[in-house]
Amino acid sequence: MKKVTATFLTLLIAATIGVHAWNVPKEKLTYNVMYKWGLINKKAGSVDIVTKPHADKKGFNAVLTGATAPWADHFFMLRDTLKGTIDSSNFYPSYYEKIAHEGGAYDRDLLYYTRSGNHVKANATLWRRRKKETEITRSEQVHEAEGVTMDMLSSFYYMRQIKFADMKKGDTVKLNVFSGKKKEYLTIHYQGMEDVKIGKKDYPSYHITFTFTTEGGKVSSDNMDAWISTHATRIPLLMEGKLPVGKVRAVYSGNIPE
Repeated sequence: MKKVTATFLTLLIAATIGVHAWNVPKEKLTYNVMYKWGLINKKAGSVDIVTKPHADKKGFNAVLTGATAPWADHFFMLRDTLKGTIDSSNFYPSYYEKIAHEGGAYDRDLLYYTRSGNHVKANATLWRRRKKETEITRSEQVHEAEGVTMDMLSSFYYMRQIKFADMKKGDTVKLNVFSGKKKEYLTIHYQGMEDVKIGKKDYPSYHITFTFTTEGGKVSSDNMDAWISTHATRIPLLMEGKLPVGKVRAVYSGNIPE
């Protein structure tokens, strides 16, 4: 159950796609996170993502909150918050923060970005307290990369503007992703158009698969799948990841435009 609750937040953040003419979004997306194994299909948690225009009118602020359900708290309690400030013109982040309370441990990552041409640098400050420890340690790191570089929150919005309708099945899009601790590479594999069932209705969607790798090309997490509405809002309707026992699914619970 620890893997169920720890996976759903990353699954939701990573799995998204886009709106082509989206300047300063204002929206709230809600998801039910389900644990499925055979006939078992039980709600394991929930996620909300709220987006509001930034005061400078050139960007927007985004806040993601995730929590496990009461029954899942007995196995692995999770309360996570992700915050970011993102440029509306290219979806590049200037600030990113993750505050995580997971299974008795506490993590906080704080990143500030600078860019010079194609070069991206992020100064990261990290706070950590492991389970059963009383003191919080503090450390600093510097991440650097060339090309499109995101974090796990800003990638949600960057990928929502990718023109999947112009892609062929098997095409890929690659970008850098900074976490507090490391740099990873995210590859989006386009699988083509499919209908996805939400509730009792089928909706046309773009099916994509995500892979994460490290500097040496080593796979850093299991593949994940997402089905994204073909509507102009490009709402992620369903995200799914396999577990050693069963799978975890993030299912959109708001109104679905047609």
